[in-house]
Amino acid sequence: MTKVKVAAVQMCSGVDPEKSAHSLERLVGEAAAHGARYIQTPEMTGAVQRDREGLRRVLKPEAQDVIVRTGSKLAAQHGVFVHIGSTAIALGDDKVANRGFLFGPDGGEICQYDKIHMFDVDLDNGESWRESRTYNPGKAGRVAELPFGKLAFAICYDLRFPQLFRAEALAGAQILTVPAAFTKQTGEAHWEVLLRARAIENGAFVIAAAQAGLHEDGRETFGHSMIVDPWGRVLASASGEGEGVVLAEIDISEVAAARAKIPNLKNAREFAIETANFAG
Repeated sequence: MTKVKVAAVQMCSGVDPEKSAHSLERLVGEAAAHGARYIQTPEMTGAVQRDREGLRRVLKPEAQDVIVRTGSKLAAQHGVFVHIGSTAIALGDDKVANRGFLFGPDGGEICQYDKIHMFDVDLDNGESWRESRTYNPGKAGRVAELPFGKLAFAICYDLRFPQLFRAEALAGAQILTVPAAFTKQTGEAHWEVLLRARAIENGAFVIAAAQAGLHEDGRETFGHSMIVDPWGRVLASASGEGEGVVLAEIDISEVAAARAKIPNLKNAREFAIETANFAG
């Protein structure tokens, strides 16, 4: 099997994970009804909540989390692979993980991934973010071998660190995933070009489910969930507002074809950086 239909689910999650779980059920059901075998949801599927105390009030450990439970149930119900892009998980001792989950068609957990790179930035529109105050960063990339190809994991801000995707591609990944909640400002500037760049430089498919629109907590996210092929072509994309499902049939054999045309993964060389000083 080289061809598979995949879906990126776009959401506008609020502050209540129970409500988000209902949206998750409806949107995954829609994607499955259109024949998607792999279905990805955005970063923070359970709740988009910038207030740390508000977030902590709804946090649950993994075993009790409604989004984790619903993702597993939906995978088994529809006989598909469900990738919860991420949701906030209580770790104990006031620690939190921004954690993604992949469930197989039997509902069993295949893999989980904790976001590695923390979004600690001050934007010129006045927005300020310090994810490291709330979340524990992950320490390992992940690649899952599925019947239709090897799937690699990343979350949102990870997109700006090409070394993660290169390492995953060198480990055999053919599909790179970037569930996200990009801000409107950064999304308008960089979202599409970064997704296409990661696809081109690694000769891989990129699937990126995004949060979109104005959220209950006042945050505005960019949306434009997207599926990109190994040549950098956008196969499907959503708007910048509200919920939706983006679908595309991908052919994994295109990965080998792209990497044969531009064999940069094979041609990479080790090198040193030397500094020259102007003596004038």
